[in-house]
Amino acid sequence: MNRYPIWKYLTLLAALLIGLVYTLPNLYGEAPAVQLSSGKATVKLDDGAVQRVERALDAVGLKADFVQWDGNSVKARFSDTDTQLKAKDAIDREFNAEGQDAQYITALHLLPQTPTWLRKLRLLGAEPKPMYLGLDLRGGVHFLMQVDMKAVVKKRIDTRLAEVRSLMREQNIRISGITRSDRSITVALRDKEALDLALPLLDREQADLVWAAPAPSTPQGDEFKLVGTFKPEALRLVQEDALRQNIATLHNRVNELGVAEPIIQQQGLDRIVIQLPGVQDTARAKDIIGRTANLEFRMADVSAAAREALAGGAVSSDREKFTVGRGAPVVVFRDVIANGEMLTNAQAQFDQFNQPAVSVSLDAKGGRRMRDTTRANIGKPMAVILFEKGKGEVLTVANIQGEFGSQFQITGMGTSEASKDLALLLRAGALAAPMEIIEERTIGPTLGAENISKGFDSVAYGFAAIAVFMCIYYLLFGAFSTLALAFNLLLLVAALSLLQATLTLPGIAAIALTLGMAIDANVLINERIREELRDGAAPQTAINTGYDRAFATILDSNITTLIAGVALLAFGSGPVRGFAVVHCLGILTSMFSAVMFSRGLVNLWYGGQKKLKGLSIGQVWKPQENSSISN
Repeated sequence: MNRYPIWKYLTLLAALLIGLVYTLPNLYGEAPAVQLSSGKATVKLDDGAVQRVERALDAVGLKADFVQWDGNSVKARFSDTDTQLKAKDAIDREFNAEGQDAQYITALHLLPQTPTWLRKLRLLGAEPKPMYLGLDLRGGVHFLMQVDMKAVVKKRIDTRLAEVRSLMREQNIRISGITRSDRSITVALRDKEALDLALPLLDREQADLVWAAPAPSTPQGDEFKLVGTFKPEALRLVQEDALRQNIATLHNRVNELGVAEPIIQQQGLDRIVIQLPGVQDTARAKDIIGRTANLEFRMADVSAAAREALAGGAVSSDREKFTVGRGAPVVVFRDVIANGEMLTNAQAQFDQFNQPAVSVSLDAKGGRRMRDTTRANIGKPMAVILFEKGKGEVLTVANIQGEFGSQFQITGMGTSEASKDLALLLRAGALAAPMEIIEERTIGPTLGAENISKGFDSVAYGFAAIAVFMCIYYLLFGAFSTLALAFNLLLLVAALSLLQATLTLPGIAAIALTLGMAIDANVLINERIREELRDGAAPQTAINTGYDRAFATILDSNITTLIAGVALLAFGSGPVRGFAVVHCLGILTSMFSAVMFSRGLVNLWYGGQKKLKGLSIGQVWKPQENSSISN
């Protein structure tokens, strides 16, 4: 009756082992490190930088615990801060030439001190890592940005309006005017024949809009109009693209701060959360996040005078010399054909020869300038220049293959990855939509360390108080409940570490709350067993019935609490979400530990005793028999 099959005990042992492996990294703390990352949008790091970092350290006699490639940066960990500071100077000298603009960023950083043997224990396929600490525990700045989606839609409507006007002009369709509203375009045509020509043309060329002819506003029916309204899915795609572009732009800008682990992510439909751990200069962070960047399309000069200028000669006043992010310097004319404000879209595609290319879209004004320029310069090179903080850098130089206007392709990218990078850079030159800061917080590192100490003390003292009470009141069953509570805490920390969730101060509060909720389930079980004993049930029967009948109550209460936690997770922001993540995970782990683990302990202790006379579960008060009182 009260015996677990062997597979259940193996499951509990496996859960215990996984919990230990993924919880242990949190006990080792962090060590000083140096992070090397790209300082410009056009400068790329690869895993070959690891060897350069190692050579730079060897040259000055410094030894790192390890140097590793981490996706888009190189990280080197050291044993003390003195070695860390010397290593930062050595790596900076290796990668950044003295007297020139910094191409790479070397930032002081902290890395986990998890032992190598523990890092290799990938029980669930993931490397054991400690939980990531939020700003209120590590210190830094937090911004919540509101994206102006109305401006995004307005810009796209204005672009479509210009495209429709150009389309009507090219097809010689007579119109009397074009107007716009918040989400639609109205085209007024001269007659019924023009309307019949325009409707199928717009359906084909402007497929993101639904075109329809409304009823005439006059009885004579002398007005012929077509109204184009954005399809819901197209409008949603426009907004999602704007958010993605803004996030990509912010990533490029935050890179300059040298933040080790920035968090820039979408929240809801129109908000972006920016968390910069370790950054205390709020003004500097605002300056980087809100800085301007722009793109310019210019003709490149390949004349003999330009070649002399590249060889060290003087550059004439109507030309400029720039460096190319992926190649040699180039001379370009000062006249700007089109700039980033005229860019409406850029996507990585394949050309007619199935080679990587970038498809670029300009607005009507940029399209006219591009058409006039390309018509007169077929076969000549054109340069795309990115300007940031007043300094320009050429992204690419490509030959003009033929006349084009608002829509054209940049070919000769070499690889698909290069075309994706260029498309991203073209889009990320400036923000796709204006943003404003609606929430701002700054946390100092001293306060963060104090928060960690007080938070962990609260959890430890709370756990100790619960353990003492349970052991006194429920005796051996209280000890089982305490072990189940410890197992629950182990699983919760392991789950947070495995998911690399961010632990915040509200998250620590959620851990303390989870302890109380988890022990509540054991209280229900223990009291139910007591009730069965009071009713005269045998000890083995009382254990079995107590667990079975208490489970329904435990399940109902946890599901209702989980619903509230999911609602906080879905609609909350900032600290509320940090609380909700730990709260929801804690409910799931408490269900497993309070029911399955505690019963496993009880079955292991009492299950093999056939003639069990009593249970160590505290005082079982039996109701007294009714007595009568007479005169």
